[in-house]
Amino acid sequence: MSVTSQPNAAPPPAQGAAAAARPAAQAVVRALLDEHRPGHCLPGPMYHDPAVHAADLDLVWHREWVFAGHECELAEPGAYITLTVGTHPLVVVRGTDGVLRALHNVCRHRGAVLCEAPSGNTRRKLVCPYHQWAYELDGSLYKARAMPPGMTPSELGLRPAHVGTASGLVFVCVADTPPPFEPFAATVAAHLAPFDLAGAKIAHESVLVEQGNWKLVMENNRECYHCRISHPELAKSFPLAPLHSGGGSEDEARATAEVVAACEAAGVPSGFLMSDDFQYRVMRMALEHARSMTMDGEPAVAHRWAGLPGEDVVRDVGDVLLYHYPSMWSHYVGDHALTFRMLPTGPTTTELRTTWLVPGDAVEGEDYDLKTLTEVWLATNDQDTALVERTQRGVTSPAFVPGPYSEVEEDGVIQFVAWYTERLRAGLGG
Repeated sequence: MSVTSQPNAAPPPAQGAAAAARPAAQAVVRALLDEHRPGHCLPGPMYHDPAVHAADLDLVWHREWVFAGHECELAEPGAYITLTVGTHPLVVVRGTDGVLRALHNVCRHRGAVLCEAPSGNTRRKLVCPYHQWAYELDGSLYKARAMPPGMTPSELGLRPAHVGTASGLVFVCVADTPPPFEPFAATVAAHLAPFDLAGAKIAHESVLVEQGNWKLVMENNRECYHCRISHPELAKSFPLAPLHSGGGSEDEARATAEVVAACEAAGVPSGFLMSDDFQYRVMRMALEHARSMTMDGEPAVAHRWAGLPGEDVVRDVGDVLLYHYPSMWSHYVGDHALTFRMLPTGPTTTELRTTWLVPGDAVEGEDYDLKTLTEVWLATNDQDTALVERTQRGVTSPAFVPGPYSEVEEDGVIQFVAWYTERLRAGLGG
């Protein structure tokens, strides 16, 4: 685990019309929070009102750690990934000194975005395509052509953001002072260690823009109440019981208890761990008569992660699930891993990036078939996209009255909504 925290990472506070409009927007959000009944869906405007979206960015996305990507994408000097956190375009880049940094992806000359591609390698410099201002990979200004002699290059470097790594996963934060990152990294370290994500290889990536508010996307993921009918491919291997949120009957939890006990006995930590505020959790869960999330339940990759015990010790290692609000969830099975990165792109649009990772020495066509590896979750993502878009249309209706959640099937959603509403209340000062 490592964290690079930069002073003054956040941009200056909002000024002018935006700042003047903030009290009115906050009054809208306060009224909706007061209207919300515990154990029920959020009021409809919380899924589409521009004032709520502004509050979500200001009080959640611009303050919390957000999943960016994987260390294996950023192994070489000059390797970078880009993402936009709320209103902040960022570039995460590996320096020539080996240090990973998050920088605001905005030229200090006239504000052009420096890197447009989702990922790549810029080699030794970040160069603005507009007027060719060039920056070192640590963000310092290297060269600016035909500028006044009195200009001070040391004052014109790219603005830094915060970056943290946890077991091969990369997170960023644009807050001036970020929340503590170490507790999360320490909580997930033992569960993720056998998968060597820093040395993994990206086998495939999918990016969808869902026509739904980011909270609907997360709520949809946090329950499997809908899975039996909506996800026939996933239901072949993924249990329908709410085990991923700590629920499920004694009978439903029995298979998971057996897998956890076998893995723990083999020295692989597997228990259910969750932060007190529900923001993140990690656990191991048994799959449904399967060893991988594939159509036939068999591994898609010919060999498992090197850090796991051999099949002669523990044949079935189940599925390690990791959640971190507001931006990610992920699965780690014996032969591959999946990560999901969610970013709001508007009041009713959300970008979802899904990444399939395999052991670093796995070779496509020899050790795995890409269709076998990806077909379950490609289908599931498409199905979830349709469900989210259908729900977005409904909650936007003035006739929508929030209904109650199932405490049995939707406890994960209840936990998420509790975390989210508490973040808003804390940020609003009440």
